[in-house]
Amino acid sequence: MRSQLVSIFLVLLAGCSDDAERVYTVEELMADEALLVEWVGKCRDNPGELGDTPNCQNAAAADFKARLGRMGKVLGG
Repeated sequence: MRSQLVSIFLVLLAGCSDDAERVYTVEELMADEALLVEWVGKCRDNPGELGDTPNCQNAAAADFKARLGRMGKVLGG
């Protein structure tokens, strides 16, 4: 009986929580420049709260890769 109550409580608790934010991959962010710009802006505006989130980490990695790609083109690579 106790395990049933705990299970019911957990189900109810999960239903009341905020919707989980979608986590974008580095590849998805690189493919959608507007989305990348949006996330880089969000993360730079609020690094204390968002800096360690998966989306901010992936946005930083995608931004770095995109910058490297642009530098390679400029340098003739």
